[in-house]
Amino acid sequence: MIAPAEAVREALLDVFEERYEGAVVYADADGETVLHEGPVRIKANGWLELPSGRLLSPESVHHVDTYEATD
Repeated sequence: MIAPAEAVREALLDVFEERYEGAVVYADADGETVLHEGPVRIKANGWLELPSGRLLSPESVHHVDTYEATD
């Protein structure tokens, strides 16, 4: 039996992409320039996707700190 292409794609996304409900995305090492705070998806190609659909280039991001999101 051959798995449907969509099922294979979803399984690979789980392996190569990360989703965080609580994250702070910084543009600099000192943490003075915050690009985003909240949910973020780190795509397999290194780009970060925000809930609005906007993408942040890997070159614009210095680091990401994650935290336990609370409602």
